[in-house]
Amino acid sequence: MAQTAPSTPLMALEGVVLDTETTGLDASKARLIQIGALRILGESIGFEDGFESLVDPGVPIPESSTKIHGITDATVAGAPDAAAALPRLAGFIGNAVVIGHSIAFDMEILRAEAEHAAIDWSVPSTLDIRPLAKAVAPTLSGYGLDHLCEWLGIEIRGRHTAMGDAEATARVFAALVPRLREAGIRTLAEARAACRRIDGREAMAAGRPETARGMEAHRLEATAGERIDSYPYRHRVEEVMSTPPVRLPAGKTLREAVDALIEKGVSSVFVDMPDGPAGTRGGATGIVTERDVLRCLQAKGQAALDTPLAEIASAPVHAIRRDAFVYRAIGRMERLGIRHLAIVNDAREIVGAVTTRNLLRHRMTTAMVLGDEIGTGADETELAAAWAKVPAMAHRLTGEGVDPRQAAAVISAEICMLTRRAAEIGAQRMRERGLGEAPTPYAVLVLGSAGRGESLLSADQDNAIVYERGEPDGPEDRWFAALGTHIADILDRVGVPYCQGGVMAKNAAWRKNAAAWRQTVDHWVTRQRPEDLLNVDIFFDAVPVLDRDGLGETIWRYAYERGRAERTFRRALSETLKTWQSPVGLFGAIRTGHDGRADLKLGGLLPIFTAARVLSLRTGEIARATPDRLRGAARAEIASEDQIEELVEAHRVLLGTLLAQQIEDVEHGVPPGPRVDTSRLDKAERAALVDALRRVPEAIDIAREGML
Repeated sequence: MAQTAPSTPLMALEGVVLDTETTGLDASKARLIQIGALRILGESIGFEDGFESLVDPGVPIPESSTKIHGITDATVAGAPDAAAALPRLAGFIGNAVVIGHSIAFDMEILRAEAEHAAIDWSVPSTLDIRPLAKAVAPTLSGYGLDHLCEWLGIEIRGRHTAMGDAEATARVFAALVPRLREAGIRTLAEARAACRRIDGREAMAAGRPETARGMEAHRLEATAGERIDSYPYRHRVEEVMSTPPVRLPAGKTLREAVDALIEKGVSSVFVDMPDGPAGTRGGATGIVTERDVLRCLQAKGQAALDTPLAEIASAPVHAIRRDAFVYRAIGRMERLGIRHLAIVNDAREIVGAVTTRNLLRHRMTTAMVLGDEIGTGADETELAAAWAKVPAMAHRLTGEGVDPRQAAAVISAEICMLTRRAAEIGAQRMRERGLGEAPTPYAVLVLGSAGRGESLLSADQDNAIVYERGEPDGPEDRWFAALGTHIADILDRVGVPYCQGGVMAKNAAWRKNAAAWRQTVDHWVTRQRPEDLLNVDIFFDAVPVLDRDGLGETIWRYAYERGRAERTFRRALSETLKTWQSPVGLFGAIRTGHDGRADLKLGGLLPIFTAARVLSLRTGEIARATPDRLRGAARAEIASEDQIEELVEAHRVLLGTLLAQQIEDVEHGVPPGPRVDTSRLDKAERAALVDALRRVPEAIDIAREGML
């Protein structure tokens, strides 16, 4: 198992809960006499997978200690000594995080025993449930293991035995995980930071130097010698696919397929199957590859060439969207063990194909971080483990000098896939509970920054559902209300928290039938109230992530056209920029708050992407990404190309500065947000940031002038 990333959500944390029994309570003198350990995965305890051993301390066990744990000299007679037990324990722990109650004591005992036995012992990464409990329940009368179990209603079986206390500790940790999440402590790094805060307060109150309690620093960077090939994260599948796809009817023979393979210089043909599972809209689609040809020839010899393609084609064909990143195609092909993928457009029509030849030639030196794990996660634990890889991916890409907008696009793609998968899992759970299939076709949309492809590590939920028919609070709407609740709850547990503004499909305002959505858009556009402007703002950035019947795309385009048709509405959107205040002072100083940080979203990004949105409505540029929308204004001659490229560069600098801060914050257990500590910037970075912020008024002016 690889070392656990700091960004790992606690609900997906692979840990070993450990407890020891000793000859005394003075860690500098006590000797080890018993070890108990259990594996844990977030809230799930592996009772069947444990490590338990008595240890012969080589010294008499004091009677006072025996009265506590019941272990005597006779009990440990014949047991292995520490020199034999510790290597076995180390093998059991591996790279897992060790969890315990007052775990620093146990770690000191194990370190001292290793030193006494003259054996190597690497201190594992640790987490202490005592300060974690204090972080979520600061008013308890005590934080001993007995107090915590009483508070949580946990029965301790085998108190003061190593395995009994380890089991109780594991149950306490499992019960703390959801409480920690409610307190905003979601990841391993955030848990460590909370422990440091509690320890620091206690140390100050006791008048002693602050201790680290084993909360050693961990970094997101790649391990020594490990690099990431950024190609799969910078390019989309449509850039490497072969097109047009070669299609043949199912009645054609293998001979005709071979002729097509040779003539077109491809390694597969798609087969229009008369029956079978539907692979694309308009009928079933199968695939015949070079390997299928060879297998058939080996089995039948010359006669194979007259075999109808329907007999040998594999169906349904596996497909991926043309705008997917290459890394996802690589991950999907590896997971499925296939060499060919169909490429489909928004209408699920096959428009091309990719093979391992297209993709894996870029993989030879790649330390892959992301693959297709989110697209296939079976539950919250698997999704959380996959989502935890995203900060490391962002760190490595920025370390390779990749444009931060590319990293943001990858993060956004993972949020979209995560939302889609949450919807699929939610629908599956509803079927399992007897609620049946969806009563009518529907689409799930992701709104806001993820829809624009500009999300960073501080993303929360922004989603909506559009369904074909059904009245508010009718049976159809209630089904989708339940689905929206599943989506929101799954995302929150995984690590994408609830939207504080309530923009989630579980809320009726963001879950409507198609006709009601059109009426809502009409009200937004014509009434132009402040709250309407805010809502339609993020809806213009919507992207469908589950949309088999095109409902989501249809509603998004309707909103776009209505916004474009109403000049007064566009003017009202541009007027929202009047309240913007520059964070740059007269002499180039960046104004910060009491926390020493500047809000780069409000101070820079928001006016740029809002201006770009207004300009796209003005020009009719059908685009979601801010740079594409801005460049549409240059093509429409609303602004010069030089002006626009300066704004595009300002957008890049702002995103990059904010992403770098968020990567650092995630690493240190600080919840990422829109604020940047400007003191961490070097001279060149500060100058670039000041220049970018000084470009913001140009975006506002261009947007407002475009309304004239």
